Amino acid sequence: MHRGHMPGSFHEEATLLEGKHMQDKDNSQAFEAAAAQRAGDSDQAPETSSQTVNGKEQSPPTLARRSGGRWRTGALVIGALGLLLALAVGIFGGIQIGRNSTSGTGTVRSQPNVSTQPEQVAASFMPSVVQINVVTQKGEGLGSGTIIDRRGYIVTNYHVVEGAKQIQVELYDGLLLPGQLTGVDPPDDLAVVKITPPPQMAVATIGDSSQLKVAEYVMAIGSPLGITQTVTSGIVSAVGRNVPEGPGMVIVDAIQTDAAINPGNSGGALVDLQGDLIGVPTLTIINPTFEAPASGIGFAIPSNRVKFIVPQLIESGKVTNTGRAALGVSAVTVDQRVAAQENLSVDQGALIVSVTPNGPAASAGLRTSDVIVQLGNTPVTSLSTLSDALLNENPGAIVPVTVYRSSQKMTVNVRLGELPADSQVGD
Repeated sequence: MHRGHMPGSFHEEATLLEGKHMQDKDNSQAFEAAAAQRAGDSDQAPETSSQTVNGKEQSPPTLARRSGGRWRTGALVIGALGLLLALAVGIFGGIQIGRNSTSGTGTVRSQPNVSTQPEQVAASFMPSVVQINVVTQKGEGLGSGTIIDRRGYIVTNYHVVEGAKQIQVELYDGLLLPGQLTGVDPPDDLAVVKITPPPQMAVATIGDSSQLKVAEYVMAIGSPLGITQTVTSGIVSAVGRNVPEGPGMVIVDAIQTDAAINPGNSGGALVDLQGDLIGVPTLTIINPTFEAPASGIGFAIPSNRVKFIVPQLIESGKVTNTGRAALGVSAVTVDQRVAAQENLSVDQGALIVSVTPNGPAASAGLRTSDVIVQLGNTPVTSLSTLSDALLNENPGAIVPVTVYRSSQKMTVNVRLGELPADSQVGD
């Protein structure tokens, strides 16, 4: 994923390379260089123009984010689909659903009968879905959330509550309660809000997103355009997508669905026919040619990432263990200009401009001025492809890294580290 260009001196544009532990199984370069929009969360319909929101034109691959009643933009090209589309972010605010539970390795699930169960699943699940109303310095906004813990914890998108001065939660029965922000995880676009639990409060269960199958039936539940308790349905269109949401923000291993997702669903629940949360709808796509949402293309944060992050936010108010692999270098994209400027023997790759002392790369013998051309089985032609390659790896994994040192090509084995919790992809 491309996270920045390199105007001027490439040393000034050095970027710390790190990644999440999952990768787009279909195409590691499937989402680059277009404009993504995250629906910021307002109960008013946004104005649209070519790759714009609220009248602000966005030109790929520039990323702009908004909180509360604002839209956000990111960069995204779906190469596998052969279309240049602009990601429309986040959908008015978000819901996430799940139970404060352990990690998502599960058994293979049986598939319920689609013709008999959706209405029962929706009726059972909807009481755990809430609407989140926020007040920020920019104005008012709304989104969705889901009660995931009997102590009153609600999971939602970070961009729903970003900059919130006041949070109000509307329950299924219309009861309004004040909400307190428990913790946030901007890189994963996740947040937790707490309410004082009322009697007989419904609590949702988080399922195992690793067991999802393409074409499996799913439902999205949320408050599109402020219309509470709305259910739409569709299928899982693809799994394992890597979708950039903004600077340092990537939905890794995202679920693609054709269930309708509109402003207000942001962070909304993607529910399977087991009645479990298996994804958090966060992004839809806008076709820049027609300046309108592309039908049937949306993305959700996988529930297993929710299960990994949310307990940390509840426990300490922040992420203490990112689960993302880090190489421990800062680097820039090599192109013909950089190659000529630095007298390099190759004209593509990722040029190391600094190495973290005692970090993974340093311990393996990598140096400043080495040009990385491959990590594991993935060719590295730029900074973004190196970042994408890291998304496929786990902290602690030993991976071969091929570099050019002057004119000499060499391969070293690197034991990857873990991205610090206070860092973001692209820092």
